[in-house]
Amino acid sequence: MIKNYFKTAWRSLKRNKSYTIINITGLAVGIAACLLIFLVINFETSFDNYHTKKDHIYRVLAKRTSSEGVKYRAGVPFPTSRGMRLDYPNIPLIGSIYDDDNRQLSIIENNGEVKRFKEPDVFFTEPQLLKIFDFGWLAGDKKNALVEPNTIIISKKIAEKYFGKWDDAIGKTIRYNNNLDLKVTGVLQNPPSNTDLPLNIAISYSTLKNTNYKNNQEDWGSTFGSHSCFVLLPDNVTEKSFNQSLIGFIKKHKPEDVKRDAMLLQPLAEMHYDTRAGLYTNQVFSKDLIKALSLIGLFLLVIACVNFVNLATAQAVNRSKEVGIRKVLGSQRQQLILQFLSETFIITLFSIILAIGVSELALSSLNKLLEIELTKKFIFNPVIITFLVGVLISVTLLSGIYPALILSGFNPIAALKNKISKGKSNGITLRRSLVVLQFGIAQVLIIGTIVIISQLNHFKNSPLGFDKDATITVTLPGDSLTRLKLSALKSDILQQPGVKGVSYSFGSPSDNKNWGSPIRYDNAEKETDFRVNMKWADVDYFGLYNIKFVAGRPFIKSDTVREYVVNETLLKNLGVTNPNDAIGKTLGIWDDKTLTHKIVGVVKDFNVSSLREQIPPVLMASWNGQYETANIKLKTSNIKPTLKAIEKLWASTFPEEVYEYKFLDEKIASFYKKEDQLSQLYKIFAGMAIFISCLGLYGMVSFMAVQRTKEVGIRKTLGASVANIVFLFSKEFTLLIIISFVIAAPIAWYFTQQWLQDFTYKIKPGVGIFAVSIGASVIIAWLTVGYKAISAALVNPVKSLKSE
Repeated sequence: MIKNYFKTAWRSLKRNKSYTIINITGLAVGIAACLLIFLVINFETSFDNYHTKKDHIYRVLAKRTSSEGVKYRAGVPFPTSRGMRLDYPNIPLIGSIYDDDNRQLSIIENNGEVKRFKEPDVFFTEPQLLKIFDFGWLAGDKKNALVEPNTIIISKKIAEKYFGKWDDAIGKTIRYNNNLDLKVTGVLQNPPSNTDLPLNIAISYSTLKNTNYKNNQEDWGSTFGSHSCFVLLPDNVTEKSFNQSLIGFIKKHKPEDVKRDAMLLQPLAEMHYDTRAGLYTNQVFSKDLIKALSLIGLFLLVIACVNFVNLATAQAVNRSKEVGIRKVLGSQRQQLILQFLSETFIITLFSIILAIGVSELALSSLNKLLEIELTKKFIFNPVIITFLVGVLISVTLLSGIYPALILSGFNPIAALKNKISKGKSNGITLRRSLVVLQFGIAQVLIIGTIVIISQLNHFKNSPLGFDKDATITVTLPGDSLTRLKLSALKSDILQQPGVKGVSYSFGSPSDNKNWGSPIRYDNAEKETDFRVNMKWADVDYFGLYNIKFVAGRPFIKSDTVREYVVNETLLKNLGVTNPNDAIGKTLGIWDDKTLTHKIVGVVKDFNVSSLREQIPPVLMASWNGQYETANIKLKTSNIKPTLKAIEKLWASTFPEEVYEYKFLDEKIASFYKKEDQLSQLYKIFAGMAIFISCLGLYGMVSFMAVQRTKEVGIRKTLGASVANIVFLFSKEFTLLIIISFVIAAPIAWYFTQQWLQDFTYKIKPGVGIFAVSIGASVIIAWLTVGYKAISAALVNPVKSLKSE
């Protein structure tokens, strides 16, 4: 019986090839989009799920309350884990990890050649961390690998990169920053792509005492953003009770002047989605974004199902005689329903097969766009198989049940006499409602996409308060000998004809490197309750970046702190309305008298990070010992030869260093990488929504053209032009699209406003954005309908009048 249903359904679909192709294509595109979104969400929700103790692992967050509000940081003071192990003997495992970003490692090969590598993440790791997390081991003693100072463990890919074969790595020596030899004591499996702890290189934490961070090991007052602490809670200790106990922990260890700080636990399961504190991978994927993508996937699937319903009901008149004959021959209604559902099942099954093929072809592009690693073997994943089976059943029912009920409910006598009405020409019918739903969803996506693109353009084109063009930044070596070479290097670089200026600083004006501290203004007894962003730079910094002064002057040329320059926001926070009133007043940091000096200048506010955030108070001074970045302004002509000349000078000055540079405008653009990725993604989804909707319109107009063949012939005989006929076909759909826009516009406005709330500097969506959306939708619909309408209008009216 079931076999007969499918055989009959297959024959029916073969007879109606255009109907079948349109439906399969529309459903396939919708299902492919839904599948790709599901793959992304499944990947993003799987981060660090492979750790067996994941439900008991927590990250310690720092919480600071000030006049600027509440802010959270992933970084905690260096002594945190050691202090916790002493104060909480009932907690089995507490471990710290510190990411020493952008460091150089080198090896000496047997022939004496030195191979140097610049590594983005070098983690100093306590041995306890290896017991908290399940890092896969290939070689070495897990219990003792990071116990001794000057030891290092590396992943398989790093071992192969450095030594050729990973199993040759144990016992080898790797030099850190050209001055510290480390013994390889372990090789790890390559970290999976779905982890926020990509442990490729881990140096024993005790090695820090042999580095520039040796003085920070007992410092409870300073916080490093990339220094994190993880805790493994036993079954008898809850997150709430531990957080409560941390109040006493802070009071015991933190100095009086930073007791406004607090600590709290964050579950490992929440870490990947938390936009407040950040991650080592910078791959935060918020839960709001997951919800948004889920809705888009659902909407695209709904649009595809709507297409099917519209086309199936439109074709109902053409199949009325078939239904009448079946009923006369004894078919029951439930049998007819099963018959039509069988057709829907076959269409959906073919659509899913086609969608899988489309998804596999699109996967590499999606991986490149989102910088993720989705495998083409996803079809063998039980979760994906379950999802596709669910889609098959739900789409079959959602798309097929209504047309099946309509078709099976025809009166057999009326059907045989071909008197089945194709529906009222006026009023709100289900089909019209579905077209409104389709284009409503499409226009929400179009408006959202335009808003995201406009916001990105706002980021790229907004003045930042400094000149970022044609500027490269190069990381300076961290050793003391480097300081002696900086003056000569600057002089040599400035002699290059393609160089306009050189400056040394802690970081560039807009940078992820932020160093904050409270200050004492005008010999105040207490420090401010807000922190200032300290930017150490030489005096050439102002000219190179064209930073404008509103009062005073730049600080004098010096290798040490002697004078301060501040920004407008710092004075506003202090309640100083006239910048000139601050000139000559004292300012100090860290209760250090040697760092208390006069303010000599006030600069206009400039953005120090992304435009998501407000401009903070900024303090600037010269301090040679804190310079980590060389800023080089280039002339816009002959850039390539200039870059090669700079590289040659750098190599001769620092022969043991790997030379790497970044253009500042590219670094600033990277702040908005996630938004850029989303805009590309939404463009694709909006295009899919329009494509599916127009595919449905084309199918409906095709059936309409067949049903109204005689009408077209009569109208042409009575003098109607091709334009009149096209207008006849287009006017109803145009009205429906306008109605859909009226519904979609306020919905899109609401959601885009919610999204824009995350940005301090944002656009205000105007009438133009909404006009573009409705205009694009109408034009695309006209092009879709117009082609078939013109074809129908050009048919010889004699042939049209002879048709049955």
